[in-house]
Amino acid sequence: MQSVRFRLNGAETAVEADPDSSLLAVLRGQLGVSSPHFGCGANECGACNVIVGTHAVAACDTPLWSVADKDVTTVEGLGTVENPHPLQSAFIAEQALQCGYCVSGILMSAAALLMRNPSPSDVDVKAALDRNLCRCGSHNRMVRAVLRAASQMTAR
Repeated sequence: MQSVRFRLNGAETAVEADPDSSLLAVLRGQLGVSSPHFGCGANECGACNVIVGTHAVAACDTPLWSVADKDVTTVEGLGTVENPHPLQSAFIAEQALQCGYCVSGILMSAAALLMRNPSPSDVDVKAALDRNLCRCGSHNRMVRAVLRAASQMTAR
């Protein structure tokens, strides 16, 4: 076991774990973070996406050691019930939440996109969400929600 330090949703965090453990296992296990979901375990579905720095990554195949001294953001770090992130509000407004299993990973992919590109085009959003699977078929609503959030964020 080794101590690995990183910032989780803005808070300094240290965990004693095998540095080769997956970030997902540490987040859901030791740290009790429930938003990233285990989907495929092979970086194919996006259900476990989190933001590391400004990029969405699959936590299922991201080794813990690779996030040392970095910022890791999960849905819990986006917004709150009292003060939701514009993406969260837009997903509700566009009714882009169906079963919810994929949504946290999709929100992370979208938030990472908006961090790097505050005014994305429809094509940019589709490319950013391309690796996120949603079996409920809500993709069009999700794209509209991301574009809505981007518009609201740039209007501020």
